[in-house]
Amino acid sequence: MLECMKNSIQSLFSIRWANLKAWGKDFFKRNGLLTLSVLSVVGGCLLGFLLRDMNLSDQAKIYFSFPGELLMRMLKMLILPLITSSLMSSLSAMDARACGRMGLITITYYLWTTFMAVIVGIILVLAIHPGKGTEKQGNRVGGGPVMTSADALLDLIRNMFPANLIEATFQQYRTQLVPVIQARSISQISAGSPNYVYIMPDDTNPSIRRPVLLELTPPPEIHYKSIPGSSKEMNVLGIVIFSATIGLLLGKMGERGTPLVNVCQCVNECVMKIINAAVWYFPFGIVFLVSGKILEMQDPREVGEKLGMYAITVLSGLLIHGVILLPTFFLIMTRKNPFKYIRGLLQALVIALATSSSSATLPITMKCLLENNGIDRRIARFVLPVGATINMDGTALYEAVAAIFIAQVNEYELDFGQLVTISITATAASIGAAGIPQAGLVTMVIVLTSVGLPADDISLIVAVDWALDRFRTMINVLGDALAAGIISHICRKDFLPEAEKENLTCDIQNLPMTEIPLLASKDCVFEVIGDTVTERPAVYYNICQV
Repeated sequence: MLECMKNSIQSLFSIRWANLKAWGKDFFKRNGLLTLSVLSVVGGCLLGFLLRDMNLSDQAKIYFSFPGELLMRMLKMLILPLITSSLMSSLSAMDARACGRMGLITITYYLWTTFMAVIVGIILVLAIHPGKGTEKQGNRVGGGPVMTSADALLDLIRNMFPANLIEATFQQYRTQLVPVIQARSISQISAGSPNYVYIMPDDTNPSIRRPVLLELTPPPEIHYKSIPGSSKEMNVLGIVIFSATIGLLLGKMGERGTPLVNVCQCVNECVMKIINAAVWYFPFGIVFLVSGKILEMQDPREVGEKLGMYAITVLSGLLIHGVILLPTFFLIMTRKNPFKYIRGLLQALVIALATSSSSATLPITMKCLLENNGIDRRIARFVLPVGATINMDGTALYEAVAAIFIAQVNEYELDFGQLVTISITATAASIGAAGIPQAGLVTMVIVLTSVGLPADDISLIVAVDWALDRFRTMINVLGDALAAGIISHICRKDFLPEAEKENLTCDIQNLPMTEIPLLASKDCVFEVIGDTVTERPAVYYNICQV
């Protein structure tokens, strides 16, 4: 009897072990890369904090971060071919009217969600009041020229129409402010010491040299003038506008545009194959990318004491917007489970957390939407590049919170009109922010100056910005991906094959009433009651996609 019990236990154990082994193999086959990426983020954090005690030199930190640098360069390398090929090939196959409708809905949705993120941030920072008791300490950045909101808006429009398309691939237009310098001779100085003295030849007699004062006007009266300039950031917005225009025109050219469309499709397919191969390097690169950033940061204890409540406020706002509001919008508009959809985006969210760049995460987001969530290629190729350029929910929320936090530190009371100004300015400034790490600090100046706050107080939040930037990038990427799902649902009829469109317009008067659903296409069902056709989601009938 004991032998029988022993054999039964062994057989039961072997069966369970076989089932567990099969489950583990299936799990890692489906989620192996995601699991490695999550473990690499955790491992990078642990490794970074362990190495902080070793006091590595700056050169050693550069060498240590080299694999992470390769990861960023690899992702940035794929941005340009992915945007151009995907937009041209997808929009060439679309009807101009359908494309215009999709573009209008996309931009409207992006502006609405960004404004909602700002409102959430303002409510939280006014309720928590993180600036109470915080003092100005440490080194402050000296005051300098401040770009106005009008200049920022004009720069955004200029970047939509780049003067040189090749130049747009590696830099964008940026207005620069330079001080007005007055040249005066020593004899003209009434009081005070000169700022700069330059010895230069006399105009009439070059052999004679005389001192000339280069004097800046007194600081209270200092004047700046705007001059054309540039910044070393890819002009993604200009490339998106140009590629979308070419794609629409290729579609109207018909057969004559087919060769170029085929080239774009081949390039896009090659880029996706490169991404599929490169993703296996990502877990290795993430370890060094995350740990390298931890090695560069200031003392965490000191930062936590000064900016702990500010960081909690920003993270709370991002959590509410990303976990509650955006999924709720998705649920209302699509009648689908948002968290099942988000599950297919986890790989992209982990890469966003590690790289802190929505533009660099774009290739992985595209891959997740196409392979995991089954989004139409034409929609994903249009919505994602546009979203990576103008949809910055996390950045807008952060800028609103940071502006009011700085006002609280300065004990500056903001009235309702100034809060409205911050909400509008933060929304507009986030649209112009580049999809690069810590781009929000650049546009933060616009928000501060809109309500008269000192721009140099940005130094108060720099210490914790590197960490918050990663979480707000996750929200930016999540917002782009959820928008693709919503646009795919709203515009699904515009992208049905012609055969399915014909089925939807067939004669339904003589079909028997017992056949419900009568017609099914993708995720929607058309129910016939008498002479009335009612559209319902497929989940209403508990059926799978047809």
